Amino acid sequence: MQHIPRKRFGQHFLSDGGVIDAIVQAIAPQAGQAMVEIGPGLRAMTQPLVERLGTLTVIELDRDLAARLRTHAQLQVIESDVLRVDFGAIQATGADTQARLRVVGNLPYNISTPILFHLLDFAAHIEDQHFMLQKEVVDRMVAAPDTADFGRLSVMLQWRYQMENVLAVGPHSFTPPPRVDSAVVRMRPLATPALQDAALLGPLVQAAFSQRRKLLRHTLGAFLEKNNFTGNFDLQRRAQEVPVAEYIALTQELALQKG
Repeated sequence: MQHIPRKRFGQHFLSDGGVIDAIVQAIAPQAGQAMVEIGPGLRAMTQPLVERLGTLTVIELDRDLAARLRTHAQLQVIESDVLRVDFGAIQATGADTQARLRVVGNLPYNISTPILFHLLDFAAHIEDQHFMLQKEVVDRMVAAPDTADFGRLSVMLQWRYQMENVLAVGPHSFTPPPRVDSAVVRMRPLATPALQDAALLGPLVQAAFSQRRKLLRHTLGAFLEKNNFTGNFDLQRRAQEVPVAEYIALTQELALQKG
């Protein structure tokens, strides 16, 4: 029975064999590795992945697709909204409980950013992530400071991951074709992140980019004053001009002052 893509799930199924091969080659799965695929859909990537891995955990929200996936003995199916999934618990159930997860997926474009932020909480359990995303989102994720694409998403991911845009994918590689270009990003968690607790980084960066055309003294300056910051920081810049390392250092200094 043919599956009709559901708009409410943001379903665009990858169907270009050449692109699928290129993505699998970029992922380079090895037998026995613990891997999770988010949104396997019609198994375009699932099949070549499981052939190389032996077993694969998949997370699928669509109950009809989940039922189909359960007929394959090599797949462990988690029928759930990915935003509710505890990736630490998945890691703990693997054959090698010390192995870190590899996570892959063609993410629904309408909730891709919430998924990326959800996975931040489990970065210590993850070896790497390969995701198909809207090209403009990937551009923002990997952007360098003082460029048009550098923003809150850039800082909030780059403090924790090394990232690389590995493949461009056009709309006609999908069924149905999305109205945007896509790209595949590789994300490797940093072994020793500069921050152990990023709870303060989020609101600080959000304040900085709240009015990105204005100088930081109008935005971040008010945030720092509210938090009784007594150190020195150049607020005569715009948010996109500040490197990630400076946002991290400012967060560390403010955290020390707050005790």
